[in-house]
Amino acid sequence: MSFLRFLGGRPADPSAAGVADRPSSLTEETEAIRRIVSRLESLPPERARLLAGLAYILARAAYADLDISEAETTAMEEELAAIGVDSSQAVLVVEMAKLQEKTTGDTSDYLATREFRDRSTPEQRLSVLRACYRVCCADESISGAESATLNQIANELGLSREEAAAIRAEFAEWISARLGFGTVQGSLG
Repeated sequence: MSFLRFLGGRPADPSAAGVADRPSSLTEETEAIRRIVSRLESLPPERARLLAGLAYILARAAYADLDISEAETTAMEEELAAIGVDSSQAVLVVEMAKLQEKTTGDTSDYLATREFRDRSTPEQRLSVLRACYRVCCADESISGAESATLNQIANELGLSREEAAAIRAEFAEWISARLGFGTVQGSLG
């Protein structure tokens, strides 16, 4: 079961999704993913979908620079723990989200974010963007690629420019461009 299929974003039949001609390794479930999905299936369906969506969006933010550091992985696990997910389940969900982002990210990002937007409250959408910023700055800076992805996520979540800017301002000290500007300005003055 793919992560998006679990979210309800893809048909159950791989041929209906246009992936029938792909190598079998992409369409077969792995044992690890089966275990993760079975853990999520023990949750109420709506909570499982929101949790899966949150984890996927966090992985998307972390992978914006084509790398998910150990610090970012830990931050993702901490974000899930902060909303009451037990630590072993948080590890499993984060690993699944990372795998899905690395293998299907570009084609799935918008769909997963839109799915979360449609199932979440305005407060949850603000919280997920703030969590994405915390994950991105876990390695002590937010790169230009991460910043651009965070802007896309805010837009896809349907947040206003003012809402997104207010959250961005909370993390201004971690944004690489601003850190670099301060260094140059300090050396010129």
